[in-house]
Amino acid sequence: MRLGLQALETSASVLIVLQSCGHLGALGIHALLAAEAGAFSMIGQRTPPALAMEGFPRAAIGHNPIAFGCPLPGQAPIVFDVACSVAARGHILLAAREGKPIPEGWALDADGRPTTDAKRALGGSLLPMGGHKGIGIAMMVECLAGALAATAAPHAPKPGSIPQGRAAAMQDGFLWLVKPESFAGQAPFGDYMQQWTEAYLCAGGDDARLPGNRGDALEREAREHGIVLPAAIAQELSALGEQLGVRFPT
Repeated sequence: MRLGLQALETSASVLIVLQSCGHLGALGIHALLAAEAGAFSMIGQRTPPALAMEGFPRAAIGHNPIAFGCPLPGQAPIVFDVACSVAARGHILLAAREGKPIPEGWALDADGRPTTDAKRALGGSLLPMGGHKGIGIAMMVECLAGALAATAAPHAPKPGSIPQGRAAAMQDGFLWLVKPESFAGQAPFGDYMQQWTEAYLCAGGDDARLPGNRGDALEREAREHGIVLPAAIAQELSALGEQLGVRFPT
């Protein structure tokens, strides 16, 4: 992101492909960094096959997360972050860890049947958001994050399955950055952003919010009051701290 923003100083648009990188986590964090620096960004990462349509005997394509961020003058940036599955695999990992069921419509088991058992879901496939529409977005990410970063080297990562207990590592990704003032100009860009977002919020009433608003509020609250961890996560960190000789904060 730092290299991309530096290159953006002398370019209107910068596209970066990432080869064999680690799990990028919440992509929205990276998109937020770009938006806070005044740039529009889109970032995505391919994963091993994880998505399947009902009737597929196995996963056919990655759940390929994608995010974008856009500055909004005088307000918190817009940040939108999704996986192409109905639910992120991390939610299923957490449910399996806590022994809880998952909602219907999230996943298929190893036999291609819908399941609410989180552990069976980890051995099966995720269902795409919006059916074929989610598959189409996953294909776009595959083109940008996979094909553009492809290499003929013998050690190039090959498609594989996601391990059940953790996320897949050594995958490819892409980062696209755009400098808004290179096109409409800074003032027209800012005016347009304010006009359409105000119209959106007005149409939605008191319950309407923009992507990123909730995250901004949570960040402000966490900076002031700290972060509350789920009991299961706190216990895992405490146990890990004992193993490593690092005292867990009370």
